[in-house]
Order: sequence, then structure tokens, then C-alpha cells
Amino acid sequence: MASLQLTLLPTGCRNPLSVRCSSGGGSPSSVSIPSDFDGKVFRHNLTRSDNYNRKGFGHKKETLQLMTQEYASDIIKTLKENDYEYTWGNVTVKLAEAYGFCWGVDRAVQIAYEARKQFPGDKIWITNEIIHNPTVNKRLQEMEVKDIPIQDGEKQFDVVDKGDVVILPAFGAAVSEMLTLSNKQVQIVDTTCPWVTKVWNIVDKHKKGDYTTIIHGKYSHEETIATASFAGKYIIVKNMDEATYVCDYILGGKLNGSSSTKEAFMEKFKFAVSKGFDPDKDLVKAGVANQTTMLKGETEEIGKLLERTMMQKFGVENVNKHFLSFNTICDATQERQDAMYKLVDEKLDLMLVVGGWNSSNTSHLQEIAEERGIPSYWIDSEQRIGPGNRIAYKLMHGELVEKQNWLPKGPITIGVTSGASTPDKVVEDALLRVFEIKHAEALQVA
Repeated sequence: MASLQLTLLPTGCRNPLSVRCSSGGGSPSSVSIPSDFDGKVFRHNLTRSDNYNRKGFGHKKETLQLMTQEYASDIIKTLKENDYEYTWGNVTVKLAEAYGFCWGVDRAVQIAYEARKQFPGDKIWITNEIIHNPTVNKRLQEMEVKDIPIQDGEKQFDVVDKGDVVILPAFGAAVSEMLTLSNKQVQIVDTTCPWVTKVWNIVDKHKKGDYTTIIHGKYSHEETIATASFAGKYIIVKNMDEATYVCDYILGGKLNGSSSTKEAFMEKFKFAVSKGFDPDKDLVKAGVANQTTMLKGETEEIGKLLERTMMQKFGVENVNKHFLSFNTICDATQERQDAMYKLVDEKLDLMLVVGGWNSSNTSHLQEIAEERGIPSYWIDSEQRIGPGNRIAYKLMHGELVEKQNWLPKGPITIGVTSGASTPDKVVEDALLRVFEIKHAEALQVA
């Protein structure tokens, strides 16, 4: 089967699908895909070309053994073997029953390891961080997997040569990026999580039915950028407040009066809508999709709110002509959030949430603890703990905080969870720091 090649059409304008590639003179130039380009058909053909792989290269056993050596934890193993609770000295640890590496993340990292083994002498690039975890990303850098450089906010694909290997991360990649790489005839190693591609299929259904996609996500997040590239018309809402604003606009200010003029609407969402978006025309038919790492309950509430809004606007009997609903919530995200809700019902002195500081799914685990009023500390590695009884951590909205004497004196019970991109070894290293602090305290008392 021959490799797939398609030609990009140069334009003079920038939009969310723009990339950087070589023009005839060898210097970077902005290019974009045509508005009528069918991303789903393109990707379907790409996945069947000779220069594409998403299933690994037959080195699964060796790479899984290496990952176990690098990322497994005896402490986590002990907790799992003892019904997720164990006491070390004067510290009792209660572990969430669903935590850490999800299947999609495990698969992505494992395939990336396989790519290095399969192409030991080739130049390997990756379009974004494989996952949102500094430990794993640093390990790939040590394996000479290089990031595509960014200049003025745009990726510089000029550095990629024909025959190079390019990894697409677990979050996926925008259609324009995949098209650029296909044209360059590189070896594409696609680690995109199947749950993400499921969302892409949903937004394609919206597009074909002339429905605007309302994406519950963060407009600058890699996954949401990729999902938007498969959509037709779209608007991205970060939370329930923004969704309420959109629905109030649909109802002409009769929901809660939070919206105002069309100009104010476009200013509020100027970075979060498709090119040429018109809220007066493009919110007549809509469907909901989500960034798979968002808070499950909030996505569900946004869907219900939009459905009620369309009923009020167009009548209950016409709602199916104006609203589409599909379940796009990732099982792993849901399981970790459900386990966190269960854990915060336990009697805890504090919560330790471990995961990358740019990890969306980890931020929502922190949010659950904060909203329950439990002292909760979100760290990305054990290096945030110490020296002494000190911690540097983030709150759910990203504020960086430092605190002295964060561990109470005497026996304590700590709840522990970790984001879907967090290896068990990172959690173990953080707990070892906790044990050291409490051990030093016990020696002082003695």
C-alpha cells in the first residue's frame, strides 16, 4: 500500500488549524486546510497507509518489562494487597480504588517505547508531550525523543525530514498536523487514546448533520484543539458558567440575564470558536462533546442545560431537531472521579493528589477534595515536599501555594490519589518524603 500524500492549500490567514511548513523557498509559511476538507475520511485513509502505525511493533513484552522497572511501586502494591489502606509508623495511607495510569496512557507510553526500540538509529519527534507527567516526558527526552520546536506560538515542522519518525501523543493531533506529516512522508506512530478518537467520531456526526459542537473543555488544551479540528462549527466552554452564558444568549437573556450583545459574546469566546462563527445563526442546532478529562458531572449538567434550552426555545416536540446527545465521557476519568468521591467520604486529615500540574484530569481530582473542604495538596513530584515540613502545591485553578508545617503532628491519616498520567513510582517517592518527615518528628519527640 502506498503512503498517503495530500497537498495543503496555502492561505494568508491564521486559524486554529494553521501549522508551519516549508514553502518553495525553504522558509516557514502559514497554511491551512480547506473548509470542506473531510478530516474523518483523511484520517481513515491515513491509518491504512504504509507510513502509519498505531498498534506497536511487536516489542510489547520487552517494553512493558522496562516500564514496570521504571514506574512500578512496592508501596502501591502493598496498599492494593491490603484493601487500599496500610499504616507505616504513625502514617495511615488510604489509596483511592481507581488512580494513576489509565489504559490509554499506559498504551501510549508503551507504544512510544516500542517506537524507540523499532527505530534505534532514526530521528524521532513528538508533536506534544506524550502525557501530562514530567517524569515520563523527561524519560522520553532521555531516549532522544524530541519535541517539535515552537516559535511565536506555532510548531515548526520544517525540522522534520522525510523518513523521520513522528509520535502523536495520547491527546491526539489536529487534522492539519497529521496532513502536514503525511505530506512529508514520515513514519507516523499514533498513540492517540481510543476514547479521544471516539469523541472525534461524535463531532463528525455533528458536522455532517449541520449541528454546532459545544465542546466542554479548555480551548488551549491539546486534546480540545485536536477535537475542534474534526468539528465543523464549534464553541468551547470551560465550565458551567460559560455554558450558562451561551444558553442565556440562545434564549435572548431569559435564562439568567448573564449574556448581553453579540459583540460581547464574540469578545468573550474569541479564542474558543470556529472561524466565522455567528452566535445568531450557529446556535440553532447544537450537540455536546467533551475533552475526555473534564469533570464528568459538569459535562452531564451542560448537556442537560443545553437540552432544556432547546426545548424552551423550539418546543419539546422539536428538541431532536435542535439537540444531539452522545456519551463521550471517558471510563477511566469517570472511575477516578468516582473513586475520589468515595475517598473524600472517609475520615482523613488531608489529601495528597499527585499528577502533572498541566494535567486536566488531575485538576478535577483536586477540585473534588477542595469542594469537600479537605486540606488537599496537588503536587507533580516529590521535589515539591521539603526541606522539612514544607510543601509547594497547586490549587484546582492553578494557583501556586507554599505552606509550612503542612503535616499535622502525631498520627495522621492521608488520602492519596493520582492522575491518569501519573506512574505509581512518582506517588511512592512522594509518600517516602512524608514518611521521612513524620519519622524525624517521632525522633524529636522521643
